Amino acid sequence: MTHADEIVFLPARAEAPESRPLMLVLPGGGYAHHAPHEAEPVAAWLNDAGLNAVVFRYPVAPRRHPEPIVATRSLLAALRRGEHGAFDASRIGVLGFSAGGHLAATLSNAPTAAERAAHDVDARPDLAILCYPVISMTDLVHRGSVDALLGPDAPIAARAALDADALVDEHTPPTFLWHTAADEAVPVTHALAYTRALVRHGVPADLHVFAEGAHGKGLATGLGPLEGWTRLAVDWIREQGW
Repeated sequence: MTHADEIVFLPARAEAPESRPLMLVLPGGGYAHHAPHEAEPVAAWLNDAGLNAVVFRYPVAPRRHPEPIVATRSLLAALRRGEHGAFDASRIGVLGFSAGGHLAATLSNAPTAAERAAHDVDARPDLAILCYPVISMTDLVHRGSVDALLGPDAPIAARAALDADALVDEHTPPTFLWHTAADEAVPVTHALAYTRALVRHGVPADLHVFAEGAHGKGLATGLGPLEGWTRLAVDWIREQGW
C-alpha cells in the first residue's frame, strides 16, 4: 500500500506530443491502494492512441475525504497551467477505474461542501471516461470504498454527499462509461445511475454494458468482446474532436 501521492507523465507516441491532449489516469483500488494494471499499462495504451497521459496515485486510506479529491483537483489545476509535462493544456480528460472512476466522476462535478471547506480550487476536465465506476455511496455500495474513503461509521448524510450521480449538473463534461452486467463487486446500476443523471442534465453520454466480465479487468486484453471497450473509447475521443 502506498500513501504517497505520485505523478507520472508519459508522452504520446506521436509527432509533436506537446500539441496533443492529455488524459489523467486514476487507477482503482477501493481507495485503499492503486491497482498496477490500471495505471501505467493504461497510459501506454493512450500513448499509442496519440494521447499524452498522467498517472496519478492519489491519497488513499488512512487518508480520507476530502483529501483524494482535493489533491486530484489541485493537480488538474496545475495541469491547466501546463505543469508536469508538455501537452495541450486546453484539452484535458480524466479516465478512472472503479474507485478511481468515483474520483473521476467527483472531479467532473462541482466541489462538495467538505471539499470547499478544505480548498478553494474549482476545476473540471473537458471529458471523462469511467470504467466500471463506483458511483453511489448509499445504494448497492462497494463497502470497501465507502469504509476507506469515509470510515466504517460514516453517517448516511456524509455518504449521500458523495453519490456522484447526485452531483451531475449541466457543466459536467461529456462522459464515456463502460461496465459489465456480471460485475458482482460494483453492480452495473452504478454506471446506469450516472448515465441517467447525465442524460437528465443534457450532458452527452456514451454507455456500453457488456454481458460478461468480472470487476477490475482493466484493458481486458484477450477477454473477447470486453477488450473492445478500448476501441470504442478511442473512437469516442475522436468524436469529441480530439
